[in-house]
Amino acid sequence: MPRDDSPAPGLAYKSLELVPKAQDKQSAKEFKSDQEVRWCPGCGDYAILAAVQGFLPDLGLRRENIVFISGIGCSSRFPYYLDTFGMHSIHGRAPAIATGLSVTRPDLSVWVVTGDGDALSIGGNHLIHALRRNVNLKILLFNNRIYGLTKGQYSPTSEIGKVTKSTPLGSLDAPFNPVSLALGAEATFVARTIDSDRKHLTAVLRAAAEHSGTALVEIYQNCNIFNDGAFESLKDATTADHQLIRLEHGQPIRFGANRERGVVRGPNGTILVVDITAENESEVLIHNANADDPGVAFALSRLPDLSLDRTPIGVFRDVVRPTYDAQMTAQLRSAAANAGDLQRLLRGTDTWTIN
Repeated sequence: MPRDDSPAPGLAYKSLELVPKAQDKQSAKEFKSDQEVRWCPGCGDYAILAAVQGFLPDLGLRRENIVFISGIGCSSRFPYYLDTFGMHSIHGRAPAIATGLSVTRPDLSVWVVTGDGDALSIGGNHLIHALRRNVNLKILLFNNRIYGLTKGQYSPTSEIGKVTKSTPLGSLDAPFNPVSLALGAEATFVARTIDSDRKHLTAVLRAAAEHSGTALVEIYQNCNIFNDGAFESLKDATTADHQLIRLEHGQPIRFGANRERGVVRGPNGTILVVDITAENESEVLIHNANADDPGVAFALSRLPDLSLDRTPIGVFRDVVRPTYDAQMTAQLRSAAANAGDLQRLLRGTDTWTIN
């Protein structure tokens, strides 16, 4: 994960340390803590935890150079179960705390673990500002469309009409689309994956880790107690191929059991899903995750309906932009090199002398 490792004035730290080549590759076991994992049996969080523990050795970083920061919720127990540094922080404020850590400690690989309630309700502003600033963070947003820790209230991603303990007559709130929200905030890396698809999940995590800047990964995660089967049609072998659009950079956006459906531009500038024929095959869009304009990526994020038909997964956007961390370090360095009169700075310019 590339970073600016030059210390700002007044700061001293080591560079991001790699595991010595002479040392055997770390294993998933080394990233497992001695804490008992306490999620409901069958929770999708187990699959995500296993994937993350299995993926972390691939970073080639020392465990003491990796930090996981969480907010409040079921997903936020994550730091307890990883043998890295970590912090179970404040409801919705994990991105803010992680920002402070990232900009002052470039020797650390900083990850945020949050949920749809934690990140998009009380933590909404913290999330969008971390995204727009392009802080060097990797944010894993577990989306199960429900409040699980507090026993089944509707969340910011629950569908309209959702009957829960807090909406007995059905939710009236229009849900957030986390990918659309992140793209609207000009996030430089935005992706979506599924808890039970280990191969896809790991590939997306690897891409996020390699990105310099804020990377947001939405993970569809099943809460088998309070919202079981929310994403079942995307996992069922009889329906998944028909509903899932697997985005691959540089490849035509096609899907279906025989890749018989595709995405094309519509007459009014939007995008449409069509059955592919010899006549329209050349019109199928080629996915470009590196496009500077997020317009097409945003349109792709809006394709699914409540039935989850036409749901894209994969990397929507992956572009290069200066990170907040590097810019802040450069600004501090410049200020130190051009230090002026401290007393004049403290007094300001709105002063005058009375004779």
